[in-house]
Amino acid sequence: MDTIMATVEYQGGLRTQAVHLKSKNEVITDAPTDNNGKGEAFSPTDLVSAALSSCMMTIMGIVAERDGIDLKGLKSDVVKVMSSSPRKIAEIKIHFTHPNLIATDEQKQKLMNAARTCPVALSLSSELKQTITFNF
Repeated sequence: MDTIMATVEYQGGLRTQAVHLKSKNEVITDAPTDNNGKGEAFSPTDLVSAALSSCMMTIMGIVAERDGIDLKGLKSDVVKVMSSSPRKIAEIKIHFTHPNLIATDEQKQKLMNAARTCPVALSLSSELKQTITFNF
């Protein structure tokens, strides 16, 4: 039998509440203002975009720890581009920055390759454009 990872409940007013069962962490989503929502929290498509960045950082972190690289302080700016017909994420742009990263060019390339092959990146449709840049 499959293990339930989370439960999600519709709260009304285009809001949902997701609960991660193991940690009890909660995530609220709202529909965005351009789609009849309040925009008071991440939208589901915002979460997909942020999840891509988080996954890339996590996989880079695994490589960094293995290779003795201090990745603390790595940041990203995430831009989500929506298409209107059909309404879906057309592109996710992520710009990673770490101005003080101490790593060789080879190690930096490993980190970039790891990011681009994270599980979320590989799970998204090939129709969704992923524009990823690095400044380190």
